[in-house]
Amino acid sequence: MNQTLKNLDPLFFILGRSLLGLYFIGPGIMKITGYAGTLALMQSKGVPLAELLLPLTIVIQIGLGAMLIAGKQLRVSALLLFGLVMLINIFIHNFWSMQGEPGYAHEMQNFIKNLGIAAGLLVLSTKQADIE
Repeated sequence: MNQTLKNLDPLFFILGRSLLGLYFIGPGIMKITGYAGTLALMQSKGVPLAELLLPLTIVIQIGLGAMLIAGKQLRVSALLLFGLVMLINIFIHNFWSMQGEPGYAHEMQNFIKNLGIAAGLLVLSTKQADIE
């Protein structure tokens, strides 16, 4: 049984990378289609330089999400996405400033979910990267 699972490691590695990559590509595309709303949200949350950071976030999410799927520059891509997730947590999912408000539980859940994604990115950053 252990050897059978070990034989599946390459498949699990590709599948895990791909799922993490899609996790970023989807929201990156949604930020394009809902650009004005996303910008308004960022501004309402006090994100500095939101007008500059939104297009940069889109490029990072789509570009580095694709890099995860392709297995290229895996360490750098995973670490940059880790940084992005942590910044999103601090500025967008700041549940601690919403106590007693209707969105408190939802933002706390998103914050904790993003910590799990961040943990996965850190683990992924330790793995052999480029596909030959």
